[in-house]
Amino acid sequence: MKTWTKEERYRVLKSEEEIRELHARTETSDYRQHYHIQPVTGLLNDPNGFVFHDGVWHLFYQWCPWGAVHGLKYWYHTVSRDLVTWKNMGVCIRPDTEYDNKGAYSGSALPMKDSVLLYYTGNHRDEDWTRKSYTCAVDLMDGGTARKLPPLFGPNPDYTEHQRDPKIIYRPESGKYYLVIGAQTRMKKGCVMIYVSEQPTEGWRFAGQLKVPGFEDFGDMWECPSIETISGYDVLIFCPQHLKLPGRGDSVHHNGYLLGHMDWGTLTFTPDNTRFHVLDFGFDSYAAECAANPNDRNKATLVAWMGLPDASYPTDEEDWSGCLTLPRELRVRDRRLIQQPLDELRALRGRKIDLEYTDLLPRVCELELISRGGDLDLRLFAKDDGADGLCIEYNDAKREITVDRSRLTRRFNTEQGESRTRPLPKGLSHLRIFIDKSSVEIFVNDGDAVFSSRVFPVEREERIVVNGDASVHLWELSRAVEDDFKVE
Repeated sequence: MKTWTKEERYRVLKSEEEIRELHARTETSDYRQHYHIQPVTGLLNDPNGFVFHDGVWHLFYQWCPWGAVHGLKYWYHTVSRDLVTWKNMGVCIRPDTEYDNKGAYSGSALPMKDSVLLYYTGNHRDEDWTRKSYTCAVDLMDGGTARKLPPLFGPNPDYTEHQRDPKIIYRPESGKYYLVIGAQTRMKKGCVMIYVSEQPTEGWRFAGQLKVPGFEDFGDMWECPSIETISGYDVLIFCPQHLKLPGRGDSVHHNGYLLGHMDWGTLTFTPDNTRFHVLDFGFDSYAAECAANPNDRNKATLVAWMGLPDASYPTDEEDWSGCLTLPRELRVRDRRLIQQPLDELRALRGRKIDLEYTDLLPRVCELELISRGGDLDLRLFAKDDGADGLCIEYNDAKREITVDRSRLTRRFNTEQGESRTRPLPKGLSHLRIFIDKSSVEIFVNDGDAVFSSRVFPVEREERIVVNGDASVHLWELSRAVEDDFKVE
C-alpha cells in the first residue's frame, strides 16, 4: 500500500491530463458501480450541495483526485433530472484562494432565481499547519459559471479549530437565513454553532450555540449537522464522532438523528426522548445530506457517503475509493424516520430471473423478498456449495434481523465489527435489496430499517441461497451513472 507524503496529498490539480491515465486504470476495476455515484479518479467522501433547481437535481461530492487518500479536496459536480440517471459535470469548486488553500470542505446549497448558492468550509492552513476554517460561498449561475464570493466569516475564537460543514436554512416566517455548522467546544465536546443573517451572502453574525438538552456530552465533534422538517417533525441530523454506541462494534463515527422540536428564537432543539437513532444500520454510511422535496415540503431526499472516516477499502489498492448511497425518500412513521427507495428506480429493471432454474446472482440487480413468516436465512455471494457469503438472517423468536459480512473472502475494517443487528418488533414482512458491483443496500419492511454496506466479492462468490418461507423476485438492473472522464 502506497505511503503518501503531505506534498503528494495536497498537490494542486492543474490539468486533467495529469490524471487521465489514472482514470483509464480506474474504470477497468471490476468493482466500479453501475448505478451509484463514484469518483472519476481518487477518493470520494461526503456528498455536498444537494439541491433541486429549475428542473435539475444538483449533487456534489468531496473529491481528492490523486488516489484513495484524504488530501486536497475539491467539489465535483453531478446532475440528474430523475435522481436515478446521473451525469458528470466536472469540478465546480477548487481550493484556489487564501481562504481554502488546503481544501474546499463540505457544505450545502440554496436555490435562487437564476443560480444556486453553494456554502462550504474553506480549510486554510498556515505555514506551521495551523488550521483556520472560513465559511465561504460560491454563486453557481445557470450558465454553469461558478463565481466565488468573499468569505462570509472566519473562525469563531470561542471554539476549537474544528468548525465545518455549513448547512443553509431559510425560515420564511422570520425572513432570516441560518447557517448551522458542526463544531467542537473548548472542552472538546461536540456541538452546533448557528449564524444568522437577513441576506444570504452578507451580514452574517454569530447567533449562539444550539442547545440540545440531554446531549451536552455526546462525542467530541459533530459533523454534517442539519435541521429538517419532515412529516410535521423537526429532525436534527448529525454525525457525532469518537464515541461508541451499542451494537456498532468498535466504530466511533456515526450518522444519526433526533426527532423533536426546534425553537429558532431560543436556538433550542428539544428531543422527544433521549435516544439517538442511527440512520443506517449497515457498515458503511456517513455524512448524510438532505435536499427538500420540491413538491412536498414535508418530505426530504437523503443521500450519504457509503463509507466511513478512518477506514480503508479493497479498492484502495487500485488507487480509488468511495461511492454515494442511492437517494432515499424520508418520511416519519411511528415516530421514526423511514427511508424508502425511489419509485423511479423501477425504470432500471431489465430481465427478470427465475430462481427455480438458477442460483447465480447477478452482480448488478434488485431483489425483492416477501416473507410469509418464520425464520429466514438469505445468503448473497455464497460459494458454489451454498456456504458463506453476505448473510442476512431473521430470527422470528427474537424478532431480530442480522447482517453479517464476516464470511466473505475479502474482509476489511474488521475492527469496526462485522455483524449488525436491528430489532423488528413487528417481525419481518418485506426486503428490497439493491446490489451493485461493490455495494448492497437492504431496505427492511418498507423502510423501517436500512443496511448500507460495501462488499467486494471475488471469483466463485456468485450464488444466492434462500432458506425460509418467502417469495423472491430478482431483476437485472441497467446502468444509470455515466463513468465519463470530465474534469474541467
